[in-house]
Order: sequence, then structure tokens, then C-alpha cells
Amino acid sequence: MQPAQSRAGRGLIAWSQGQLAEAAGVSLSTVRDFEAGRRIPIANNMAAIRAALEGAGVVLIEANDHGAGVMLRKSGGQDGAG
Repeated sequence: MQPAQSRAGRGLIAWSQGQLAEAAGVSLSTVRDFEAGRRIPIANNMAAIRAALEGAGVVLIEANDHGAGVMLRKSGGQDGAG
């Protein structure tokens, strides 16, 4: 996952950095620093951030010829997904 995917994913589900940090069980500074490109979180924190976004309906699209991306999964009313 790239920092821009985290920012864009939060935008799709209207989460603040604090909401993502809380949902992932990581510190706010971990999310802030990652999204600003200052540092890459340790593996378990990165996995938690990814899981929180995906659990809220964000689909992370791996990089291809057009770059990496995100989209919102069709949901049946998942918590936090819109």
C-alpha cells in the first residue's frame, strides 16, 4: 500500500486520520507519518491500517501500467463505509 492509497481510501469513506488510527489500533502519528511519506510503518501496523481500510469497504488496487489506486466496494451497509 502506498501513502496516496491510504489518503484516497480515507476520502472514499470520509474518515479522518484519527478515525483510521483508531480503527487500525495504531497511533495517530503512525498514520500521519505514513501518509506524509515520512516513514513506512512496521509490518504489523501497516497490515492493521490496510485491514481497517479494507474492512470499511476500501479496495486497494495494486500498481499496474496506470499506477496504484483505490475504489469503494459495493456494500450492504458496512460500518464506516460512507
